[in-house]
Amino acid sequence: MSEPTQPRLQVVLPNESPATPPRALVDLGVRAEKLGAHTVWLPDHLLPPEPYGTTFGGVYEPLVTLAYLAARTERVRLGTSVLVLPMRDPFLLAKQVATLDRLSGGRFTLGVGVGWSREEFDSVGSDFATRGPRADETLALLRHLFEGEGPFHGRFHDYEHGVFAPRPSRRIRVMVGGGSEPALRRAAAWADEWQGVDPDPEALRAARARLGELTRRPVGTGVRMAWTGGEEAFARTVARFRELAASGADSVAVWFGEVEGFEERMVRFVAALR
Repeated sequence: MSEPTQPRLQVVLPNESPATPPRALVDLGVRAEKLGAHTVWLPDHLLPPEPYGTTFGGVYEPLVTLAYLAARTERVRLGTSVLVLPMRDPFLLAKQVATLDRLSGGRFTLGVGVGWSREEFDSVGSDFATRGPRADETLALLRHLFEGEGPFHGRFHDYEHGVFAPRPSRRIRVMVGGGSEPALRRAAAWADEWQGVDPDPEALRAARARLGELTRRPVGTGVRMAWTGGEEAFARTVARFRELAASGADSVAVWFGEVEGFEERMVRFVAALR
């Protein structure tokens, strides 16, 4: 029996503390590229109810930060894991995404989710109850602006006249995060890849199977996990990476903890996979 193909290693950058110098964050992205990472991801939160930290990451706005990182890198893909889509104005987001696509030479992946903190939605005046339908409509509107012509009429957004530019140089890759049935349906409808948060191999196989039932389009399956230090945890995380590879994961994104020691942990983990 042939060995399973090793998943693409991706890196979730440490964006959890306002004490982190933004240059350090970007330098870690550059280092990840040199280590061969396929993608670097940044999380997103606008106005969380608690201090930023391991629960609420995303101190530096991800699209702005990734634009800076695009100028410092050449090959690594840049993405959001995940942008809280229903909190964003879709017209402004479309302009930002198309601009970042041009600045990065087509390396941007728009990773999206619907969010989970009702308090944060209330704080920014966004309706928590309709976040799923609004996310779906936003994805439809983005596709229309990037690829279509003429007016758009939806439940939440509507316009009759207007010219959108710049158009993306190629089709924007979309990633949908989340393990729920609606998230899998959203990924099947709109995404090029799906990302689950630390599913075990059985859950990953179930998600792959469900995506296969929902669409005939190829949708990559990915996993987001963490190793923040410790010998036992290191061994478990490397073993889990290999288990996920055997279960058909196309990519595994790893967060290596707080910025202090992040680079050393990342280097060690990459070495263990070789």
